[in-house]
Amino acid sequence: MTVQEPWLDEIAAARHGMDRSSTATRVADVFREKIADGRLVPGTRLSDDKLAAVMGVSRNTMREAFQMLVKERLLVHEFNRGIFVSRVPADALADLYRVRRILECEAVRGARDAPEAALGRVEAAVREGEYAAALGRWPDVGTADIKFHKAVAALMGSPRVDEMIGHLLVEMRLVFHEMGSPREFHEPYLARNRRLYDLMAQGDFTRAEGELRSYLDDAEAQLTMAYREKE
Repeated sequence: MTVQEPWLDEIAAARHGMDRSSTATRVADVFREKIADGRLVPGTRLSDDKLAAVMGVSRNTMREAFQMLVKERLLVHEFNRGIFVSRVPADALADLYRVRRILECEAVRGARDAPEAALGRVEAAVREGEYAAALGRWPDVGTADIKFHKAVAALMGSPRVDEMIGHLLVEMRLVFHEMGSPREFHEPYLARNRRLYDLMAQGDFTRAEGELRSYLDDAEAQLTMAYREKE
């Protein structure tokens, strides 16, 4: 008896949100969302014919969607083996954090001019993470952390920055899987997310930027160590 992956049912359900005008772009969005939510993990093999049938699209459409995600480094094509969810290589980690510092720290530096609603979305992500932790749902804490950093970058009010940080943070979700225990990795950052929000809410953006830089330095060091331990 074949055991069906839980995420496959979620992919099938997503087809009902796609109208007739949907294209490979929307199909790619579905897979991107599942990666960002932690449902698709590195090394998962994706069958274009099976998934095309599940989503009710052509194999050509599915392959086009896969090509988009390969270009975004979220999927990888292995010759004679197929398409797999990517494992972010260790040498990419420093670059991911380099770009995150540019985008997120600049957003915090200029956050005094951000609309109140934008700062409210930062707080909402903090609360979502705290709630998930209280229920012991540590993968959901990781999802809330992704939302938190998206909301921080969104303080800049730039659609281009939003798009860039969105792609970076989906890659980061793949990186999170390098940690053996979601709780061990995410739990210490719950309080740091709360502190970062509180500093901005108090209008202390200089200290908030310093806190964020220290936060990103520590996270990068922790993940780098996790990669080294697997080598």
